[in-house]
Amino acid sequence: MYTLTVRDHMMIAHSFHSEVFGPAQSLHGATYVVDVTFKRRQLDEHQLVIDIGLASDALKTILAEFNYTNLDEIDEFAGINTTTEFMAKVVFDRLKAAIGRGDLGESAQAITEIEVSLEESHLAKASYIGAL
Repeated sequence: MYTLTVRDHMMIAHSFHSEVFGPAQSLHGATYVVDVTFKRRQLDEHQLVIDIGLASDALKTILAEFNYTNLDEIDEFAGINTTTEFMAKVVFDRLKAAIGRGDLGESAQAITEIEVSLEESHLAKASYIGAL
């Protein structure tokens, strides 16, 4: 299996809706380092997993939707705890859709799996791994 990882970041604000979150029920901020790993069985005709420029641009576009945003104010997330785990899946879903539209190039159709990791500090991160 071949892999390629691109990295970016986003800064968000949000709050949670359950006593299990303790003080995080109050509005607070987070800065996530976001790593996306694309996986495929064989390299393309250019010996690439995916075009790194297209992958980086797609990730930047997706994160721009949330960067410097209070996630509590996004209608799509109304009543949802936008945990690190949840947001990893959101980024995955948007990348999967971008590949489906052809935004990451024709060779991206051979990607078999994507792993999205959001690191909220040097102590903790969460990931979502999904097949395409």
